[in-house]
Amino acid sequence: MFRLALTAPIAALVMTAAMPAFAADTKLKAAVADPTRGAEHRARDAHRHPTETLTFWGLKPKQTVIEVSPGAGYWTEILSPYAKATGGRYVAGVADLDNPKLSAGAKKGRADFEAKYADGRFGPVAYTNFGPVAKPLGAPASADLVITARNIHNFMYQEGMLEKSMKDFYAVLKPGGVLGVEEHRADPRPQVTGVTDGYVGVATVVAAAEKAGFKLAARSEANANPKDTKDHPFGVWTLPPVRRSAPAGQPANSAFDRTKYEAIGESDRMTLRFVKPR
Repeated sequence: MFRLALTAPIAALVMTAAMPAFAADTKLKAAVADPTRGAEHRARDAHRHPTETLTFWGLKPKQTVIEVSPGAGYWTEILSPYAKATGGRYVAGVADLDNPKLSAGAKKGRADFEAKYADGRFGPVAYTNFGPVAKPLGAPASADLVITARNIHNFMYQEGMLEKSMKDFYAVLKPGGVLGVEEHRADPRPQVTGVTDGYVGVATVVAAAEKAGFKLAARSEANANPKDTKDHPFGVWTLPPVRRSAPAGQPANSAFDRTKYEAIGESDRMTLRFVKPR
């Protein structure tokens, strides 16, 4: 019995071959560099690494991309112009207007989002309902890529919501389609009971996705932040961009010293790519 020792060049070749090979295209770079994107969004690029993240998730021309819970539209202002330039389609999964129990705040949030992008300057935005009792995100096997960024912890605050979300993502994706997840990462310390600090364990996300039928294809450290100690007084929301200085629901504390947290920057985050088997 013998062992075959790989020389350094051969070993490097083997590792390279095992890595996903996606090259950021010029239209994606142009969408990220577009000066018409909101200044508050462009200021976060150093923390959110949009080109690296979308390239890792496998964004390509002519895809139908569904973004779930787009928030203020950080990804909208990149994905919608990209879809327009490449013959694709961008769909925002937002508050479920068919839910009779939908809060007034959620309704206003959706209305504000639609109004913000109604002029089409970033390209056409399609909409689909998303929520705990929402119907499917779209026709079965109709999307190429579903992304959800910094939302998993929110799904975990409603019983059954994480499981339903993963099932919805799986159903709308084509065989071979990709689910891209970005989330505040609890690891290496344990996930807090109830995820009250906003940090989720990688194993939690992987287990939920695999239960729905997904396979974990790759992990990226594009959004890692080793400076994040994950022990902040107001959870992950102590950090930028939220910058909480008092418990939720209480007035901001003007005496709170933010120096340490500004130096950390945005959270340490997992970036995962799951695939729906063919």
